[in-house]
Amino acid sequence: MKAKDLRERSVEDLRDLEKSLAKDTFQNRFKNFTNRLDDTSSINKTKRDLARVKTIIRQHEINEATKAAK
Repeated sequence: MKAKDLRERSVEDLRDLEKSLAKDTFQNRFKNFTNRLDDTSSINKTKRDLARVKTIIRQHEINEATKAAK
């Protein structure tokens, strides 16, 4: 998932994506704990994607705040 693609999405879509990535992260960690996860790198991938989404949501919030202040 690229940051450029995420910036084109709306904030509502990003929030939905954030929820699904958080759920996926939990499920991957749980599967890893019970030895049912084949690809352990998926844990770090989803964590990175989740961080990207949260960062872009925060950037949108800051941009809206600066527009409102002007």
